[in-house]
Amino acid sequence: MTLSFPKPLLPLLLLGLLPGPAAVAQKKKPVPEATTASPADIEQRISALLAQMTLDEKVGQLNQYSGREVTGPASDRKNTLLSSIRSGQVGSMLNVKGVKDTREIQAVALESRLHIPLLFSLDVIHGYQTTFPIPLAEAASWDLDAIRLGAHVAAKEAAASGIHWTFAPMVDVGRDPRWGRVMEGAGEDTYLGSQIAKARVLGFQGEKLGGTDAVMACAKHFAAYGAATAGRDYNAVDISEQQLWETYLPPFRAAAEAGVATFMNSFNTLNGIPATGNAYLQRDILKGQWKYPGFVVSDWGSIGELANWGYAADKTDAAQKAITAGSDMDMESDAYHQKLAQLVQAGKVNISLVDEAVRRILRKKFELGLFDDPYRFSDEKREKQVLSDPQNRTAARQMAQKSLVLLKNENATLPLAKALRRVALIGPLAKARRDLNGSWTVDTDTTRITSLYDGLRQRAGKTTELLYAKGCAVSDDSRAGFEQAVATAKNADLVILTVGEAWDMSGEAKSRTDIHLPGVQEELFKALKATGKPVAVVVFGGRPLIFDAIAEQADAILYAWWPGSEGGAALADVLYGDYNPAGKLPITFPRSVGQIPIAYNQQYNTGRPVTKPGDIRYKSAYIDSPNTPRYAFGYGLSYTTFKYSDLKISQAQLKAGESAQVSFTLTNNGKVAGEEVAQLYLRDPVASVARPLRELKDFRKISLKPGESKTVTFTIDKDKLAFYNSKLEWLAEPGKFNLMVGSASDDIRLEGVLELLP
Repeated sequence: MTLSFPKPLLPLLLLGLLPGPAAVAQKKKPVPEATTASPADIEQRISALLAQMTLDEKVGQLNQYSGREVTGPASDRKNTLLSSIRSGQVGSMLNVKGVKDTREIQAVALESRLHIPLLFSLDVIHGYQTTFPIPLAEAASWDLDAIRLGAHVAAKEAAASGIHWTFAPMVDVGRDPRWGRVMEGAGEDTYLGSQIAKARVLGFQGEKLGGTDAVMACAKHFAAYGAATAGRDYNAVDISEQQLWETYLPPFRAAAEAGVATFMNSFNTLNGIPATGNAYLQRDILKGQWKYPGFVVSDWGSIGELANWGYAADKTDAAQKAITAGSDMDMESDAYHQKLAQLVQAGKVNISLVDEAVRRILRKKFELGLFDDPYRFSDEKREKQVLSDPQNRTAARQMAQKSLVLLKNENATLPLAKALRRVALIGPLAKARRDLNGSWTVDTDTTRITSLYDGLRQRAGKTTELLYAKGCAVSDDSRAGFEQAVATAKNADLVILTVGEAWDMSGEAKSRTDIHLPGVQEELFKALKATGKPVAVVVFGGRPLIFDAIAEQADAILYAWWPGSEGGAALADVLYGDYNPAGKLPITFPRSVGQIPIAYNQQYNTGRPVTKPGDIRYKSAYIDSPNTPRYAFGYGLSYTTFKYSDLKISQAQLKAGESAQVSFTLTNNGKVAGEEVAQLYLRDPVASVARPLRELKDFRKISLKPGESKTVTFTIDKDKLAFYNSKLEWLAEPGKFNLMVGSASDDIRLEGVLELLP
């Protein structure tokens, strides 16, 4: 195969700016683990390449298209996409995966005049082939190292399959369980969400871009998507500037500081301006104040949707407003491809805006090493090795174990006693496979998923007989299976009932006005409870659910979320006591939909607080329900118990520049080893802006043997006492602060006071 290049490109080839003939011919060469070029060298190479690009080629780098059709049967869509790629009109493809397909399509891109490689992207949200628990479930582990490892395994598998870039993590603070996308994030708390954002970015990317076991991460959705009105997806957001800066922006700032390669803007408006066309968010904050060097990609079609919002007159106007506001890459709306060059030529868009966006995108391609070897992520041998690595499934099982939350355990119903001879496993999700993976999964092979039935059967051994009855479906109203389920329960020593949501009931475009258990599942529970047998309930779902009868009458409740491909095995580990559950809720569970919003840090003293039970006359209270949630943020039980004692604060007063140490003794005073997530909360009782009753400021996950004690220490500095005032100034106001240490936001064990001096 003989390759020739136009004379103007020869200097670029000699400088190493473009892939040479060996790369275009797909000849193998050693794959470096990361690019060794310095930032200055990369910027020089980008400038040289930009100088060679036509306006159409520049605009081409800003276009991203879905490639499901591009590797399939012949079609008009496939022909159009291939032609666009070949002519340099595409900068990135999504939904093209696997070494074979990514290599094939990359070869097409290298036929373009400048041979600029494509970025291949995919929604690797909680695993590639090995599916981990959904992100909300991972957040329930409060285990940053495990969360980082989960992201790393996902990245390693994806990168081995030709993927360069994932659209994760979602770092939106999600306080409304009606919003289906709470399953993608870390829950309702800003501090916990910020810590998890860092962990997931570092897990996906490693310490530096370019490693072939890592992918570019994407912090989404910028910004405040989690505050969508009424919990309805794609809806408007109207919040104060103070809430924006204090609650919703910090996880994005944390991701940026961790080096996240890209941002994705959101579908919502923010105080009347769609995020995709919001210059305040993208130009002023992200690229201005934060000096963010990566690039911003739109969400699917959101540039074109500026017209739907009534913010742009048409696609031309939308393209102009989006590029002006700082949206660098257009995902699937075709607005930039169709309209941007015309806007530049007409003088309505300055070419400098296009050049800046192209530079940001090219920078990531250079950092990934794609200009050195466009096929470095498409190695068949590595793909086979990585995807068959048994350690990936081990990591998924361990993550699932850590994500499970024990909500109730009357009379030590769990773990299952060795004396049990017959255990009845009942319910619509007992043998479910696909449902365990939940929403946003890449791998569709259900044979790689361990069901709860499989996990229990493998763990129970020959001494315990596992009985089974379905009982009912997830969401219909048929009770035809009740009779068999009741008969099965009567023949058992203990019943494990599985209830919850099907996999497609939470996620994007899955907002619900009613988050009670669907169908007749609670009726099935009542029928089984009436047998007099102890009933342990395992709840599957992608969000907090409401299950009144179960909460009040079940002997034990284990919240499984959607635990991933090893979920069944992990559940068996916990049910049998091989792993002591330590999960804590990252989001509040309401008693009823009418309590929403009920996030713990949205609770204020109000002008008329309820000061004692029953005293609700002319107070901030409901007349038909307690104010308190069913299960509070930070709540989760264990098979052991923990004692908090000996609170010490290193100094009663704090001056500017000083820090105080808050320490206490944590003791496992139970009979088995376990882990406890000790949580530090703070309240500023008098401030220029009314403050929440408590705010999480730190936490530690501590492992203790029976009878073992450890000293736990938190550091309090001025930054932990600070907040955004009405002028958006980040400051800590002098005064006394209440410090609270406990096992949950509503289970405070130790309290103290610290004063900040002027």
